[in-house]
Amino acid sequence: MGMLGVQGASAESAADIVTRFEKEKSAALEAYLKQDPRPQDAAEAQDALLFSYEKLKDFDKMGAILESRLAAMPKGADLPPQEYFGGLQVLLQVLRAGPGREAALARVEQAKREVEGHPQATEMKEFIQQIAAELNQPEVGDEMKLAFTCLDGHEVDLEKLRGKVVLVDFWATWCGPCVAEMPNVHATYEALHDQGFEVIGISLDEDEAALKSFIQENKIPWPQSFSGKGWESPLAQKFGIGSIPATFLVGGDGKIVGKDLRGTALKEAVTAALKKAEKGK
Repeated sequence: MGMLGVQGASAESAADIVTRFEKEKSAALEAYLKQDPRPQDAAEAQDALLFSYEKLKDFDKMGAILESRLAAMPKGADLPPQEYFGGLQVLLQVLRAGPGREAALARVEQAKREVEGHPQATEMKEFIQQIAAELNQPEVGDEMKLAFTCLDGHEVDLEKLRGKVVLVDFWATWCGPCVAEMPNVHATYEALHDQGFEVIGISLDEDEAALKSFIQENKIPWPQSFSGKGWESPLAQKFGIGSIPATFLVGGDGKIVGKDLRGTALKEAVTAALKKAEKGK
């Protein structure tokens, strides 16, 4: 009875306690950094702060620390590539999660200026451009708009599939992980297609004959987009695809409900999305 009484009297949840602890910890670390500790100690304190800020979803403060670290690095000819790009990629993720995509894209432009004068500046700018493209990749909750003429000549428009659950699969026949996952996608399609599940393939192949042969041999029934341009495919560029397989599960309302689902997670997510779509009718 006494134990139950103590539990019932508590108005603070476990999540509240964790949040309060992280706020107290971050305040103590912030105060410590104002004392100008040794560089190594300051770096450790900043690492701990980044961890706390991430839990608190304080992306502005995370960004400030990451930006200060990049600002302290040499630029131009003396820029340290591995350290710089490691920090830049994390910062861009934080900017996108917090201030937004436009802030991240603005930082990309700054990065292009910062590598000027480096012996590998051309290659660095190409890498930066690739990072920028990936910032366009839609996230869960975003609406996905997609229309194209598929290999067999008929038109595909994601807008016209509202009410259905659709897996948009960026892949290629030369991609080992893509091919390895294909039987699972096929099995999920066969099991749930009659309930309203569709698949749309976006092939990054450059060899049309090889793609058609693979589709025929593996009896793939869903539509395929093919431009023959590989990574330069207009749809891959539009959606910021920098690696494959890349998949987006689109719910009945046209919004993304899952990304890069594999194995049993795919069927579970599709089943849940179908139930939600059915309730929404």
